[in-house]
Amino acid sequence: MGMNFQRKLPIPQEVKKEFPLTEKMIQVKAERDEEIRKVFEGKSDKFILVIGPCSADYSEPVLEYISRLRKISDQVSDKIIIVPRIYTNKPRTTGQGYKGMLHQPDPEAKPDMYKGLIAIRELHIAALRDYGFSCADEMLYPENFRYLSDLLSYVAIGARSVENQQHRLTASGISVPVGMKNPTGGDLSVMMNSITAAQASHTFLYRGWEVVSDGNPLAHSILRGYIDYTGKSSSNYHYEDLVRVNELYAKSNLVNPSVIVDTNHNNSGKQYLEQVRIAKDIVHSRNQNDDIKHLVKGLMIESYLEDGAQSAGEHVFGKSITDPCLGWEKTEQLIFDIAEKI
Repeated sequence: MGMNFQRKLPIPQEVKKEFPLTEKMIQVKAERDEEIRKVFEGKSDKFILVIGPCSADYSEPVLEYISRLRKISDQVSDKIIIVPRIYTNKPRTTGQGYKGMLHQPDPEAKPDMYKGLIAIRELHIAALRDYGFSCADEMLYPENFRYLSDLLSYVAIGARSVENQQHRLTASGISVPVGMKNPTGGDLSVMMNSITAAQASHTFLYRGWEVVSDGNPLAHSILRGYIDYTGKSSSNYHYEDLVRVNELYAKSNLVNPSVIVDTNHNNSGKQYLEQVRIAKDIVHSRNQNDDIKHLVKGLMIESYLEDGAQSAGEHVFGKSITDPCLGWEKTEQLIFDIAEKI
């Protein structure tokens, strides 16, 4: 009855020792961290694209996608910093369905979290080793962050997690940018409070330790739209919304005011093809107002090799088994369009 403890999993330090980074990989990540940090500190005008599948499912198509991003990144690197999404945990509104590679390294097999821990670390290592990309992941489980802490250059806190104290405190002890999404109900004060908490120092319990965090000056907001009181999707990426967030930052004591706009989820009403129009609209808003240009540091885009989504077991290579994603041809064109306009 209650919890049935299956097995003791290795601690992060043990997994990192078994699957270590090379000196070259450590150097590449440090260089990317510094380049990204400068954007959030306002020292660089480069634009950030956190882009990739809704959730990582199979390693092969994810790495094929990243190999294509590498080629584009080399062409737009003077203007854009590409941070691939390798989201290995999938939040589920009702708790049902595929929960991501951490739970199921094989989406058609039973959950195996030990194999999942190894699979997600190996996938992030491959992206860094073979393609020079330190990537983004969502921190669905704060206690699991340390398994990937030496690999990630960007961390997202989801709309359902942003009010959780442990997420906020853990974010305060992370040394890379952490994006705090507005909650599903859309209350921007909740988002701003989460950023305030993440930028402050705290003493708290983490993985059996009493820890003291430094505070994360790179914690910032992610606008992803919301669900109104009638259950209808509503967006919050428009010019007026960005002005409002800029005003909220101005009234706060927060450092490094920054926004990443999520072009999918409730901003698109989960109409994934709308991401192209929305991305261009945001770039246009930045070009109309210097304050907005300085505030909006980049976009979050859900994209994969094939348009749309499929059910697990259909086996279309590079087609999402969770939320629908923008296909590769449209993605490639969109990145070049953004690079031309910013």
